[in-house]
Amino acid sequence: MKVYRSFNEFERLEKAIVTQGTFDGVHLGHQKILHQLKGIAKREGGETVLLTFFPHPRMVLQPDDNSLRLLETIEEKIEHLANEGLDHLLIIPFTKEFSRQNAEDFVRDVLIGKLGMHTMVIGYDHRFGKNREGSFEHLKELAPVYDFTVEEITAEDIDAVTISSTKIRKALQEGDLLTANTFLGYAYRASGVVVSGHKKGKEIGFPTANIEVPEYFKLVPGDGVYAVNAFWKGQVIGGMANIGKQPTFNNRQHAFEVHLFDFNEDLYGEALQVEFVARLRDEMRFNGIAELKEQLEKDKFAALKILNRS
Repeated sequence: MKVYRSFNEFERLEKAIVTQGTFDGVHLGHQKILHQLKGIAKREGGETVLLTFFPHPRMVLQPDDNSLRLLETIEEKIEHLANEGLDHLLIIPFTKEFSRQNAEDFVRDVLIGKLGMHTMVIGYDHRFGKNREGSFEHLKELAPVYDFTVEEITAEDIDAVTISSTKIRKALQEGDLLTANTFLGYAYRASGVVVSGHKKGKEIGFPTANIEVPEYFKLVPGDGVYAVNAFWKGQVIGGMANIGKQPTFNNRQHAFEVHLFDFNEDLYGEALQVEFVARLRDEMRFNGIAELKEQLEKDKFAALKILNRS
């Protein structure tokens, strides 16, 4: 997959099969769009193009609202989409000026003029252009004018619930990992660098890697204890993560910590990717270290059982 960071880097194609959107998380709904995109490209002898944007439009249009959390960083998205087998990924810096372009100008000047669009594939209820005026119906009107075809993917449903990145974010923030992973079609991941912590875990026989996620907008699941897999230097290491304020130790600073099973390497300064397989329980306050250790042993047993089965 070729990756471009501006329109100037992109050489117009003879037959571009295009989709566009933020594609945050590349969930099952997105995967259906990409499957359709690749099928059309094979049938028409064209090349697949995903046009996406960074920063996320909300970050630009609502700069004072820092509440948005994303399922993927741009680097994670690139890796994910490369695995989907796309031909071209075009990442365009989203700006206020860009947002003011009306839908028809965007189709004519960008999709046709710069990309060479032959077919447009869009997801259910996708909107684009100034004031979100562009729609499937609008594209159908423009198609004969600018000589392209358009296909819409209907809502991807699981148990009659329409999948969306927003619903997945909400599920993760509420600790509903089962719903999030089901909608994603894979286990959610977060990456960070191991930094020095309070070392309380080591004192009680459960040393932890304290993970600092560098991107403020990257979503970390809601507080609780999780069964996880960690990826480090080609190894997959089972473990359990605690996200929260360690209430047994008098509500310390909010932390994301991982205890890895049967692992003794020094990880300080190392990058670690964590895959959230299942949620074990809420974070709790215990009456002393003995009670906490007893619960941690139960958590470890439960996590091992889940990880060995997954």
